[in-house]
Parts: sequence; structure tokens; C-alpha cells
Amino acid sequence: MSSNIRIEKTCEVCGHKYIAKRTVTRSCSLNCARLLYKRTKRNEKIEAVIQKEAAIKPFNPIVAQKEFLTVAEACQLINASRWTIYRLIDNGQLKAAKIGRNTRIARTAINHLFNTDAS
Repeated sequence: MSSNIRIEKTCEVCGHKYIAKRTVTRSCSLNCARLLYKRTKRNEKIEAVIQKEAAIKPFNPIVAQKEFLTVAEACQLINASRWTIYRLIDNGQLKAAKIGRNTRIARTAINHLFNTDAS
């Protein structure tokens, strides 16, 4: 069964008005359809990565109770990257100790980092 549907639509890519013969058409030309497809696939990939990262790094409540933290745990606690933690250690703003190959940060050092007393 054929139909003679003619709907005036606006292209999602370029914004031009066109006459669509189907109700699901979203673009005015083949080039715009290709661009829309690529944009849709890129957004799907970005959304998948965001969801994967959110699932991988939930906050561990045990970290909030520890006295000495690893760099990864300090990252979770103050919501910063590990490079930021290492940069703070190198600049002397955050006190840390090396135990073998591991770096440990005292909870008091992190609290001191955020201590903003005016006196």
C-alpha cells in the first residue's frame, strides 16, 4: 500500500526546510543523513563511556574511615585525579610518605590541605 504523505520538516543538521515523504525522516539530503548518523554514533559512544566510568568508580565508604590512604583512595576522597595528588605532593602542599613502592597519605594531611583558617 503506498501513500502520498508530504510533510514539511526542518533538517536537524543544516536547518533547511524540506518536504519529507516519510514520518521518520530527519534530514534533507544524503550528506546531512551521513552527518546525522555520525553524530548519533559519536554521542552513543560518549554516553557508553560515561556510563562505564560511573559504574567502575563508585565511592567506597570505607575510605572515609581510614587513617592512612593510598593515592587512589585520596583521589576518591577529594574527587581529584591521581596526577593532581602527585602534583600536590611534589609542590609540598600535601605531605605523603613512601613505604616501599607505595605512597601513603595521612588523613590529617588531607584535612590540613582544606583547612582555610585566616589566622
